[in-house]
Amino acid sequence: MPLFTSRKQDKKVKVTFGNGLLFVEHEGGKQQVFPLEFFPKLANATEEERNDWVQTDKGIYFKQLDLSI
Repeated sequence: MPLFTSRKQDKKVKVTFGNGLLFVEHEGGKQQVFPLEFFPKLANATEEERNDWVQTDKGIYFKQLDLSI
């Protein structure tokens, strides 16, 4: 029986928007903030499009916008 596994653990993030900014809060409480002007598709997106995302091994993927960040 192996002592550890090579599978990566799922990392949970919280994504919110406000005042022209994208906030990404990691499980440990660390927060990253990005201006939406960096992501024009996201800046012009509807609330529904912004809320339709999944976390990937490389970041966040907004499904309806076909946008990875």
